[in-house]
Amino acid sequence: MLNKLAAVSKKLSPGLRQVVSNISWLFADKILQMGMGLLVGVWVARYLGPDKFGLLNYAIAFASLFSPLATLGLDGIVVRDLARARASKEETLGTTFTLKLIGGLLTVFLSVGTIYLSDKNPLTVILVAIISAGTIFQAFDTIVLWFRSQLEAKYTVIAKRTVYICISLVKIGLILIQADIIAFAIVISAETAFGALGLVIAYQKRGNKIQVWRANFNRAKELLADSWPLLLSGLTAYIYSKIDQVMLGSLLEKKSELAFYSVAVRISEIFDFLPMMLNTSVLPKLTEIKQKSQKDYQEKFQIYFDVMLLLWLAITIPISLGASWIVNIMYGPAYAPSGGILTIYVWAQIGSYLGLARSAFLLIEGKQKWSLFFSVTGATMNIIINWLLIPRYGALGATIATLITYYSVTLVINFFVPDLKPVGGWILNSLNLYKACMRVRGLVR
Repeated sequence: MLNKLAAVSKKLSPGLRQVVSNISWLFADKILQMGMGLLVGVWVARYLGPDKFGLLNYAIAFASLFSPLATLGLDGIVVRDLARARASKEETLGTTFTLKLIGGLLTVFLSVGTIYLSDKNPLTVILVAIISAGTIFQAFDTIVLWFRSQLEAKYTVIAKRTVYICISLVKIGLILIQADIIAFAIVISAETAFGALGLVIAYQKRGNKIQVWRANFNRAKELLADSWPLLLSGLTAYIYSKIDQVMLGSLLEKKSELAFYSVAVRISEIFDFLPMMLNTSVLPKLTEIKQKSQKDYQEKFQIYFDVMLLLWLAITIPISLGASWIVNIMYGPAYAPSGGILTIYVWAQIGSYLGLARSAFLLIEGKQKWSLFFSVTGATMNIIINWLLIPRYGALGATIATLITYYSVTLVINFFVPDLKPVGGWILNSLNLYKACMRVRGLVR
């Protein structure tokens, strides 16, 4: 088998071989991070218990509230520019680093200032301050953008995952010595700091020098002029997807409700990498088909929606039916309330499947403007419904709010926007599961 794979690899062009190698490293990175993160995360949750684990999750969610400011929407733009104009590498990297550093400092200031004014618990303020401090070191992720532009992901993967493994071992050590919650917050922030150090070492070993980076004011204006729509989109997308956890922590005194909810969310998202990988593979092919035949393009997009719907159901139904058993096995009896939440919440993952398929359609058709509209609409709905339901129903209220928001923005809205009528039609056709299965079967025969 390995010999066959090696033979196939040799037939690829050098450029394509580099792309495949880059994707392989990124995939391995994602699997390692997901596996170790789940294992260590469950252990930490069991050790801290619902109250402390809920408080830690609240601090993480709150510190992340302003995190898009730390990246400023620059990543994709910088990778593009580095690939196009390698000669201006030092200026682009230096300017990006400076902007990200300013963004990180602003994130810390806003996070700590806001939590200090809104929450009177000193421990909460300390946790948010420690965790948000890590965003300052995200400026060094500028190095990641350089390696991405050169399709050399393996160097950043090795650097960051070496630190990730070490930090995971430290977390286990903290559990064994029965450390307090502040120690876990320090380790979370330290991971970013040591990750930055690893990136610097990898960058220098490849013959590059950070010392020659230089910031340019005019270059900064150019980058920000391109990135501000992406920054706005990132902020609204975060609010759309994560504000429920922030509101659970701020509206309820008992942080255990957030712990139960966070557990349900984490289990629901375990398989989210599958539709993302599928989308990455399908998007270039659909783009190519559109240029050749509109009819074939429509048919293949229908099958894409069929696959996404069937994959969603194949994952959602078993998790929903076995929710209480899964929670008990993984997190223990202390998190039993998460079982009922998971039974319902996992159905909200439709946004990670059909929503991603719709995003592919918008990208190919050049109608990305609707993505920002969906984020703003979803964020507004999520805030209003959570504000109404959380005080009375707690984590269950947040779950219901998420379901209403995701189904409204992912499904219902397609039937009221003319540009999205094809999406609405594909979704309706996919709901006939028998015909959907037949179309998928016809594709693979």
